[in-house]
Amino acid sequence: MNGQNRRDISPGIEVYIVLKKDQRSGKRTKGIVKDILTNSSFHPHGIKVRLQDSQVGRVQEIIK
Repeated sequence: MNGQNRRDISPGIEVYIVLKKDQRSGKRTKGIVKDILTNSSFHPHGIKVRLQDSQVGRVQEIIK
């Protein structure tokens, strides 16, 4: 599942995000969502979140 819809993301779920510094390479970082930072219900590049380890990036995939 992609991370473009805010309703699919909630604190405590495990996701892959792309950090700002990794946008060119597309390197993904795995983590657990702490906060949702995007206010809109949809974002074409992925909803921006803060992980429990304080890293911030856009959700690329939700791990079930």
